Amino acid sequence: MVFSSVLCFVLTKVLKVRIFLLFTDCLATSGANLGISLQIMKVEEGMTLDIYISSVIPIGAMFAMTLWLGNTAYLYISVSFAQMLKAIMPVAVFILGVAAGLEMMSCRMLLIMSVISFGVLVASYGEISINWVGVIYQMGGVVGEALRLIFMEILVKWKGLKLNPISVMYYVSPCSALCLLVPWIFLEKPKMDEELTWSFHPLVLTLNCICTFALNLSVFLVISHTSALTIRVAGVVKDWVVVLLSALLFADTKLTLINLCGYAIAIAGVAAYNSHKLKKEATRVTDESQATSSIPLVSSSTSNA
Repeated sequence: MVFSSVLCFVLTKVLKVRIFLLFTDCLATSGANLGISLQIMKVEEGMTLDIYISSVIPIGAMFAMTLWLGNTAYLYISVSFAQMLKAIMPVAVFILGVAAGLEMMSCRMLLIMSVISFGVLVASYGEISINWVGVIYQMGGVVGEALRLIFMEILVKWKGLKLNPISVMYYVSPCSALCLLVPWIFLEKPKMDEELTWSFHPLVLTLNCICTFALNLSVFLVISHTSALTIRVAGVVKDWVVVLLSALLFADTKLTLINLCGYAIAIAGVAAYNSHKLKKEATRVTDESQATSSIPLVSSSTSNA
């Protein structure tokens, strides 16, 4: 979080530029499918103290909660099992999204979320050695992540701010770093001093920081163009890849047939959700085009009058 804060400060205050990709929008202006543009960045545009307190601070706090609890869970459960538990995330985001008015409740969506939840339960049942302390930590991280995504969607879409992904991270990263720093001083620093675990490999730490910055940037980009639920469902597919890779890389990871069947059920729920979203979006675009074409033209006599 400190690395992201410094990097965002350099990009916005020192270089004072932003680099972003223009995809299909460039077709209407330059005829290019992909373009890169440099523009002056104004990170303070639209940001007020009220918005910072009501949206940015909760995002930073929930982000810190997610990192702390989620990383702690890896001390008790395997990487693959932790990723399987994360598949429940779309359900948490959907429930909170409905409560916040960001998602619409429907029987079809409830069925899809039930399929995903059932798949996660089956995968959990197939776990050979389950540690409930790690499960509780992971579920706490899931709740924190769901709340963070909901607050981010409210900040990006509801508050009417003209914030790009880098400027969002410019505000969120320092708050999250502070929320992690304060409890770390009292809870983890004494243990690190006692066990002398202060040595970090510079290359590994740097690569982790860069990956984290790139991940957070991509999350803000996707949420600004879709929704919090979409990014979490897409994250399930990513978690599936992590499950398979962790089984190959780590000796303590042992996948069972029940694990794989349960996660396959969850992926089936993801596919059903994507199909539902595509059909809903296609219907919305068709309705908008029909509404535009049905607008009556004003007659010349009416215009003269």
